[in-house]
Amino acid sequence: MSGARTVVLEDPAVATAERIAAAAADGRQVVLTGGSTPRAAYERAADLDVDWSGATLWFGDDRCVPPDHEHSNFRMARESLLDRLAGPGPAVQRIEGERGPAAGADAYERVLRSVFGGGVPEFDLLLLGLGPDAHCASLFPRDAALGERERLAVGVETPGMAPLVPRVTMTLPVLNCAREVLFLVSGEDKAEAVRRAFAGAPDPDAPASLVSPESGSLTVLLDPEAASQLPAEAVPEGEGAA
Repeated sequence: MSGARTVVLEDPAVATAERIAAAAADGRQVVLTGGSTPRAAYERAADLDVDWSGATLWFGDDRCVPPDHEHSNFRMARESLLDRLAGPGPAVQRIEGERGPAAGADAYERVLRSVFGGGVPEFDLLLLGLGPDAHCASLFPRDAALGERERLAVGVETPGMAPLVPRVTMTLPVLNCAREVLFLVSGEDKAEAVRRAFAGAPDPDAPASLVSPESGSLTVLLDPEAASQLPAEAVPEGEGAA
């Protein structure tokens, strides 16, 4: 992946929280990611003293479950971030996964096109995680959704890893139109995926390697364990563990 800035930190959740809060304070359009790693970043962001009321939060993907379900990315964000805010919260555009993958994707696409005027949205900050198979959002290795170029959101009937429930996900054109893309990855179990995604050529077997913003920036925040298989040249001098 060319053009990515790789930063290794002892606790990348802190830097992520600061970036989310700064974007919220500026009233930006921010895309959240799901999974276990971002939870700590959201909790820290909620504790920062900023005004969230002008921001709008979106979701890069979600599972096709009700919003109070344990597998819901929205529920995780609500518990770790939204419910912890002391003042007025942001606007939230969640994915209605309970509609099912096809209807949920259609509904989300309608909202996206309505808010952004029909073109591909240019989100101010788009957060992504990384799966051990190098997937991001709900774009899994070799899945047909990787080839979608017209839709903004699509349904994924059969995900590539657990929980094995259908998903709704933003597509690559949306991810690659963001002004700032920020990957947050931690843990030794992600090290091989990090190497495949961020130290090699674009590869449909490593969907995260296909994320390359057309005019925006791409930053990968890693802890030392997640970065352990990166070649030295993939981490610029001065961007090591802090």
